[in-house]
Formats: sequence, structure tokens, C-alpha cells
Amino acid sequence: MISRSTIDQVFDMARVEEVIGDFVQLKKAGSNFKGLSPFSEERTPSFMVSPVKQIWKDFSTGKGGTAVSFLMEHEHFTYPEAIRYLAKKYNIEIEETIQSDAQKEAAGERESMYLVSEFANTYFQNTLHKTDAGKAVGLSYFKERGFTPETIKKFQLGYSTDAWSGFTDAALKKGYQLKYLGQTGLTIIKEEK
Repeated sequence: MISRSTIDQVFDMARVEEVIGDFVQLKKAGSNFKGLSPFSEERTPSFMVSPVKQIWKDFSTGKGGTAVSFLMEHEHFTYPEAIRYLAKKYNIEIEETIQSDAQKEAAGERESMYLVSEFANTYFQNTLHKTDAGKAVGLSYFKERGFTPETIKKFQLGYSTDAWSGFTDAALKKGYQLKYLGQTGLTIIKEEK
């Protein structure tokens, strides 16, 4: 695992305008830089980089963040991959910390719960858009409340049917463990009497 001091050093050394400049042609615009969005097809620059604040913002898609988040978004790096990329770019030696078995287990459990949550996100979105109940009840409710299709997509809204075990059954069928379904709060596990 990459040490906290290495991560801090990467954030201190990385210049957002240099990192993004490797991927996007930027032009000076006052104290900022601007360029065409790498995330959408546009003719007028709406992609801004602020060297003072060390952030970027893409006004065509609403995305924004730091040099690390840009690499994660544009290059599809994981967080550790983005840190390693920047450490290499800025000649920063990476210090690794050794994890105990308990730390490894906790990290594995966290990762399992993230995976369960991702599955739930996809499941409930599919229920909203691809089932009769989702379309008839869920989508009509959102439209009645003034939600646009863009808003529904942007916020990844979904729908849960009245069936108590629908999600749980689908998750178990896909191989997710009941333990993690319960820990995330997505499934209620009844205790045996």
C-alpha cells in the first residue's frame, strides 16, 4: 500500500496544468488555462484548468477535480495507479507500507462491500428502465416529480419492486455473499430464533 507521505508528496508536486497538458491542448486564459473537453465533442472550449487552485472543471460534462481525478476519469486509472503515474512523472520515490493480515482483511471486506454496492446500483437502474413495474411506477413517478431523463441518468436513480427478496436473490445468484449484502444495509438478514 502506498504510504500517506508519498501521497501527500505527489499532491504537493503534481501541477494540474502540466498533467492535463499532456492530454489536452491548453491555452492561457487570464490566470487559468482553457481547452476543448476531452470528454465530449465540442467546438468551443469549456474545459478550464486553474493552476492557482490546482483544479480542473469541464463545463460541458460537469466533471471536475484534481490532477489525480483527471487521470482516473480520462485514463481510467485506479487511485493507486494515478498516484504511481504521478510519482513516476515527478520522480518521487514511492514508499510502501506493509499491511497486517487484519488490515488486508479489512481492505478486502471494504472492496467486497463496494462491489456489492456497484451491483446494487446497476440492478436498481435496470429495474427502473427494463422492467414493466419500473417503467410504469418508477419512471412515471420521477417524470411526475419533474425529473428529466438526463437527471435520472446523472444521479443513477433506480427502482426497487415490492418483492422483498428480489434484489437479494439476484445478488446471491451472481455469487455475492449474504454477509456483505447485510453489512451494506441492502439486505435485512433475519436472525434465527
